[in-house]
Amino acid sequence: MPAKSRFTRLDAFTKTVEDARVRTTSGGIVTIASLLIVFWLVWGEWSDYRRVVVHPELVVDKGRGEQMEIHLNITFPRIPCELLTLDVMDVSGEQQTGVKHGIQKVQLAPASEGGRPLDARALDLHAEKSAEHLGPDYCGECYGPAPPESASKPGCCQTCEEVREAYAAVSWAFGKGEGVAQCEREHYSERLQAQRDQGCRIEGGFRVNKVIGNFHIAPGRSFSNGMMHVHDLANYLDPTQGDHTFTHTIHYLRFGPQLPDDLTNRVGGKTMGWTNHHLNPLDNTEQITSDAAFNYMYFLKVVSTSYYPLGWKSRGYSADQGGSSDLVSIGQHGFGQDGSLETHQYSVTSHKRSLKGGSDSQEGHKERLHAIGGIPGVFFSYDISPMKVINREERTKSLTGFLTGVCAVVGGTLTVAAAIDRGVYEGATRIKKLHQR
Repeated sequence: MPAKSRFTRLDAFTKTVEDARVRTTSGGIVTIASLLIVFWLVWGEWSDYRRVVVHPELVVDKGRGEQMEIHLNITFPRIPCELLTLDVMDVSGEQQTGVKHGIQKVQLAPASEGGRPLDARALDLHAEKSAEHLGPDYCGECYGPAPPESASKPGCCQTCEEVREAYAAVSWAFGKGEGVAQCEREHYSERLQAQRDQGCRIEGGFRVNKVIGNFHIAPGRSFSNGMMHVHDLANYLDPTQGDHTFTHTIHYLRFGPQLPDDLTNRVGGKTMGWTNHHLNPLDNTEQITSDAAFNYMYFLKVVSTSYYPLGWKSRGYSADQGGSSDLVSIGQHGFGQDGSLETHQYSVTSHKRSLKGGSDSQEGHKERLHAIGGIPGVFFSYDISPMKVINREERTKSLTGFLTGVCAVVGGTLTVAAAIDRGVYEGATRIKKLHQR
């Protein structure tokens, strides 16, 4: 049997001759309507195929030996910059006292004058170079303690700051530097007096180990007294230096890099599922007190969060592609070369109390009693969650799913259109027969 005859028997699409076909006006209308519907539905399938959503996953964080960045911007309208110190410590035993790198202090005019910025400088406010004009043989006295290791001239205290460091090393209170030649030469006491009514804004970022820890902003230089971390509060509590309090406004506090605006707009869109990402709960938080001996504590639960853009797998992401954290400048840590982003989210619980003790009756809790003592300031204690959130960009449909949908749209629409056309044709034919009787 010829090959043509064998395939003819398998033809599932039988044809009719042209003379046996009947074309009607209703059939033309149904055909046009069905084509419009097919185009509309195919466009919907295409839009659905091109749509990108964020699919969240919750996994165990297996990172080891990592670091994270903390970025902050906090205003203290009733404390001068000269009195504020930023310290960081964690459970691994690492301490960063008087953090300077990556942080700036902005001097603010008194609140009565609007609190406008006066001057911005690095946090290393006390490092004066006033000893440069002294003779090469000059060796300043440290007034009792041993010279600090960081002294510009070994065995000497050339500046007021170096004398203060020497006092802190042996846990001695420093005060205004009365009788210290270096401080009198640098007018340290006069600077304290000139700034007593000013405010201060601390802004910038610093890097910490990704372990349980805390950082705090408190008055005076910090030092260790036995197993205790204490601050020199003499100048802060001195009534002649002004009425200082820890009233503050947290403009922002975040762990990790800030999401770029274009990513935030896409992630926060109506079509995305990750609409609440990076809404840092402490942003624009304001606390007001008239008590100098007052303590604010914020307990934070930090959750590692990764964002992987579309096509991330195909680019072969490597967790250490950014190199060592120490080689990356502050503010750039967490950005991958392939568009990925490693950052953090956090939740917070806050607590405040007067260091004088007493009940919390002003807050409506008479049964709540506060302990006496402590350090005035703003303290942030953070804990690291063992879980990690991965937000991955994905398409809602694969190419195969898109083609399957197009075939279903075309086939289903034409089948329904054929049924409608057949029904209209049969109905019109029966009506004609009834009129002919």
